[in-house]
Amino acid sequence: MEKDRKLEHIQMAFASQTGYPEHDRRFIYEPLLAAHPSRNTPAFSFLGKQMAAPLWVSSMTGGTGVAKNINRNLARVCREFGLGMGLGSCRKILFDKSNWADFDMRDEIGPDQPFWANLGIAQVEQLLAKKQEQAIVDLVGELRVDGLIVHVNPLQEWFQPEGDQINQPPLETIQQLMTRIRVPLIVKEVGQGMGRESLKHLLKMPLAAVEFAAYGGTNFSKLEMMREDEAMKQLHQPFAFVGQTAAQMLEDVNSLIEECDIACQSLIISGGMKTYLDGYYLVSKSKLPAVFGMASAVLKHATGDYEDLKIYVDNLLKAYRLAETYLRINPHYEGK
Repeated sequence: MEKDRKLEHIQMAFASQTGYPEHDRRFIYEPLLAAHPSRNTPAFSFLGKQMAAPLWVSSMTGGTGVAKNINRNLARVCREFGLGMGLGSCRKILFDKSNWADFDMRDEIGPDQPFWANLGIAQVEQLLAKKQEQAIVDLVGELRVDGLIVHVNPLQEWFQPEGDQINQPPLETIQQLMTRIRVPLIVKEVGQGMGRESLKHLLKMPLAAVEFAAYGGTNFSKLEMMREDEAMKQLHQPFAFVGQTAAQMLEDVNSLIEECDIACQSLIISGGMKTYLDGYYLVSKSKLPAVFGMASAVLKHATGDYEDLKIYVDNLLKAYRLAETYLRINPHYEGK
């Protein structure tokens, strides 16, 4: 009945009221200046490929039967919506093809979307020490990926019971890798971000991109701590709360661009992106071409039926386009 519908609207209106503490002051809302966004958005170039939306499916998982379904779903959604994707660690398939099908997703994602392999800095260090860098070249070629993501994770390796020893500064390993193979590289952290000096060194290198994997998202060091006994968890817990947020890292990057010559020309802003508005805000503020990643939010919808993931990503991208249309960045907002 009409009366019941109106009452329901009133009740919902009360329930949806937001108080001042929830006011998002990052944006200025301009409702008069544009029509609703078109469903068709122009493609843009990123990492040498075409993307239809600035959403990056960040490296998450690989090497198990479950991961095969997840990676297939992620690759399919990237193809359908024009997104880019980084695989989880490909360590398992460097010298053993048993789990190859979990990673071999070029046919699923298609030839036009960015698609990158992934190895940890400890594995890269070991391969270089053994003069086995050709294994990396072979991995990239056989997977038909566009390049290699190197994840830098000294804290995760330290806290992982079966973790690998890192014997030299990761920066030296990355520099050595770049002199010994001709493969495009992205460097990322794994959930605690990077400080200004680390960013400065990376930006001066001819990397395809730097991915933040900042503090505030999935923290792999904390995940490893959770596997320890209670006494060790208590001892090491303080390390779970250190790192740089994506906003802090972007502020550092933007200032470094003004202060020094840089060679890296792209950013993947990930870590702590709770909503598409977080991504929109930081991508808009970036002085370098940038996309954003929401690993855990996307992963939740990738574990089951593909249609669930498709609906989620479709709605996320529609909301992102709405933000682009009606929200301007507030130049007076100083929050971090």
